[in-house]
Amino acid sequence: MQTLQNQLNSGTINCIDIVEYYLEKIKSNKLNAIVDFYESESLQRAHVLDKKRKSGKKTGKLHGVVITIKDVIAHKDHKLTASSKILQNFSSIYNATCVNKLLNEDAIIIGSCNCDEFAMGNTNENSVYGRVKNALDESKVSGGSSGGSAVAVQAGLCMVSLGSDTGGSVRQPADFCGIVGMKPSYGTISRFGLIAYASSFDQIGVFANNIQDIEAVLEVISGPDEFDSTVNQQINANFILPGDNTHNLKKPRIALFKNAMQHESLDPEIKKSIYELAGALRNEGCEVQEIDFELLDYIVPAYYILTTAEASSNLSRYDGVRYGFRDSNEVEDLAVFYKRNRGKGFGKEVKKRIMLGTFVLSEGYYDAYFTKAQQVRNMLTGRTKNIFNEYDFIILPTVPSTAFEAGKMEKDPIAAYLADIFTVYANLTGIPGVSLPLFRHSNGMPFGVQLLANKHDEARLLQFSKSTLKNYKRYSS
Repeated sequence: MQTLQNQLNSGTINCIDIVEYYLEKIKSNKLNAIVDFYESESLQRAHVLDKKRKSGKKTGKLHGVVITIKDVIAHKDHKLTASSKILQNFSSIYNATCVNKLLNEDAIIIGSCNCDEFAMGNTNENSVYGRVKNALDESKVSGGSSGGSAVAVQAGLCMVSLGSDTGGSVRQPADFCGIVGMKPSYGTISRFGLIAYASSFDQIGVFANNIQDIEAVLEVISGPDEFDSTVNQQINANFILPGDNTHNLKKPRIALFKNAMQHESLDPEIKKSIYELAGALRNEGCEVQEIDFELLDYIVPAYYILTTAEASSNLSRYDGVRYGFRDSNEVEDLAVFYKRNRGKGFGKEVKKRIMLGTFVLSEGYYDAYFTKAQQVRNMLTGRTKNIFNEYDFIILPTVPSTAFEAGKMEKDPIAAYLADIFTVYANLTGIPGVSLPLFRHSNGMPFGVQLLANKHDEARLLQFSKSTLKNYKRYSS
């Protein structure tokens, strides 16, 4: 990104050249990553930005940077469907806060990306537009739910892409696609304009090819917002720390969860590579210790109880009355009207999660499921606080395996849910996490490692991530 902006300032290239390059790549690819691209609009914006730069006016921090956004983020007068039939032909009437901030800093939004319907899934196969193909192997899934955003970066269809992460929906597809994916702390980025799946879990995240680009975008889109009461209302944090030091301590202390590394679902090659990384970090002066994390097996059940409960509430507004899909058959009974609209408008996975969420909130089951899950969440938060009293960072696998074969998880939905075991922890506790593309499996597919930090400690996490990428490459070479 910095190289591009230097070229713009030197006059080597211009914004129109950049946009034309990406438009050509979007038109020629068949990965189904981008569901709506804005050709004439992006060219017009490029022309305006070129004129602004040549006139000597001050340019924005993201001047000329080409970005895509997930199809759950509102962009005024553009289609916003959450990859669902129930929102077919709906266009947003306002911008998400993050979109306004991007545009204010001269970014060029070139299109919206495919995703699992209403961000529910980890393969990007639950979409009204069809599945997204992994550019490295089209027989494999891209990951989800932000698979379109991940592939857009992976395939070079944009420089940076925004996704959303409710239980790993940025970090997992980043892992499958061999790129960097960052989920900030809950409350770092305003959720205003983000279609809600589970409001206490959802967070906008960033995909890029390097940490520096993620830092630059986070600088722009984070910070206070009067339209979101859950956002951190402090002044914008500086996500770029000076110098090369990863921490004010000489030896960062890092926790490695023994229960995760010994989990039966973890691929042996992934396990071996992460232990090698731990050794490399020790060689670089870090203190890495394996610790017991006895709550690991409770994470996925608690996550799916709480998120489906919130989804049941959030998605009740889609009924075919005011906008979106409406069944063409006339009915007089209101209940039948709702049933037809929602039955035909929602896909199988969304309906399954709505029904599960309604069940755990129902009388007689609320205390047995929802209340217990909340108690587990509180225990996780307390345990996490204690961990970060002793350690600076946590290392986890991002996903138990490399990218799945397309269609595999449809045959085994429980395995699909369990694949989230290492990512949902950060969402339950609200801490930031990043997936770094460090490794290559013997099957030819990439996989990464997940680094976690204390809440609102993104700056040190990103700095440590840069150091980890640099040092491990030196170690592995």
